[in-house]
Amino acid sequence: MTIEEVKASIRNIADFPIPGIQFKDLTTAFRAPESLRWMYNEMVAHYKDMGITKIVGIESRGFILAPGVAVGIGAGFVPIRKPGKLPADTISVSYAKEYGTDTIEIHRDALCADDVVVIHDDLLATGGTMAAAIELVRKAGVKKIYISFLVELDGLKGREVFPKDVEVYSLIHFD
Repeated sequence: MTIEEVKASIRNIADFPIPGIQFKDLTTAFRAPESLRWMYNEMVAHYKDMGITKIVGIESRGFILAPGVAVGIGAGFVPIRKPGKLPADTISVSYAKEYGTDTIEIHRDALCADDVVVIHDDLLATGGTMAAAIELVRKAGVKKIYISFLVELDGLKGREVFPKDVEVYSLIHFD
């Protein structure tokens, strides 16, 4: 499997979830075992020797690959969820995104000062969700934050909203 084959397997959905949005549907890449395996192997290879202690996945598509990568590098998995989905005490951040506003939460005790964290989501567009996730994870007081995406839409320049001390890794790039 090559990166070009994986890119070709990702379909475009016009006007989803609202008119004017060209949605990159990764489910077509996830359903092919070779493509899924390639994405998993690439992510594990990138992070395996970086001392990562937790992979934080953003609801919901960040949950698809993050737990497997955590297992692959010997780290734990922590979910970031929408309000009311986590059962214990949480901290939250509200933010604006491409087509509305949202809030995300993490368990207050999910991370600690010694953690080296990768925050993972499926796709980087304008960066609003990930910027909020970085703020949320910083509130938890971790040692170091990395962020990762399976796909980055380069033309939207989403990575420009992230702090300069946070390394951004995207597996696949589209213009």
